[in-house]
Amino acid sequence: MVRITAAGICGSDIHTYLDGRIGDTIVQHPLVPCHECAGVIESAGPDARAGDGTMLLPGVRVAVDPAIPCNNCEWCRRGDPNLCVDLRFFGLPPENGCLQERMRVPASCCFPIPDSMDEACGALLEPLGVALHAADLAHLQVGHSVAVLGAGPIGLLVAETARMAGGGPVYVSEPLPWRRTLAEQLGGVLLDVDDPVGDLLRRTNGRGVDVVFEAAWGGIAIDHAAAMACPGGTLVLVGIPGDDGCSLRHSVVRRKGLTLRFCRRMKFTYTRAIRLVSEGRIKPGVLVSHTFPLVQAAGAFTMNAAYTPGVVKTIIRVTQ
Repeated sequence: MVRITAAGICGSDIHTYLDGRIGDTIVQHPLVPCHECAGVIESAGPDARAGDGTMLLPGVRVAVDPAIPCNNCEWCRRGDPNLCVDLRFFGLPPENGCLQERMRVPASCCFPIPDSMDEACGALLEPLGVALHAADLAHLQVGHSVAVLGAGPIGLLVAETARMAGGGPVYVSEPLPWRRTLAEQLGGVLLDVDDPVGDLLRRTNGRGVDVVFEAAWGGIAIDHAAAMACPGGTLVLVGIPGDDGCSLRHSVVRRKGLTLRFCRRMKFTYTRAIRLVSEGRIKPGVLVSHTFPLVQAAGAFTMNAAYTPGVVKTIIRVTQ
């Protein structure tokens, strides 16, 4: 039993909030949202072991992996639990999410966090894990040039992990001015708002970049991403389109011989994420723009869905 202290509002939560679905997963009954969270163990079974193999005891502060793989299907057994065909996921039907005071979770989904890490950063370990997995999928090499489309929390974390993996320069395409400012502060090279593809090609003398990450909810950004990639480059799609569609010009992808990868959550990244944040090498706390108590969660969702100026990442303080 985990007492939830902090929960983050994710873009996928906004999909569910606005559309009553995410992809082909439809909300048909009342649902507690959110899946990014940190908390404190209130009770645990006598043999409860955390995801890192340590024993779980009452009072231990943890981040919670929201995915519960079956551990029995072909994909789990081959080491790809993120592709589990019987996956349960907090905040998606039929599993309630973490926007509640207490939550019973499998011990293996809990990862102890150090006292030096606050609850907000604990909740942000989940999106950081997704960013790490995206960088893994790209097979980044030192000196690879990179573009990131979308400077929301995931896009900003992807840019950070790409730099840490040796990528650079990291170009960023983002229309919202306050997110552009933050992306630049974190080391991104901003692309022109009106013509990001043309700007990138001019900056690279028509070559394009080695790796492109799309983290902008799909749409035209997917086509832009393909146009930015160099011949033989890699395109990693991280965003989830609101209309569940994905459109690419076949001639562009074919003639360039692009490698196309889709980022499905993460796998085995929590321990790395905790270490990176504990060592101060990544500081996800800079993404937190707003904090609300649980009783104001409805207003927080409304604010996020409207892209109110200044919003980057919202944290709900569930309990003290």
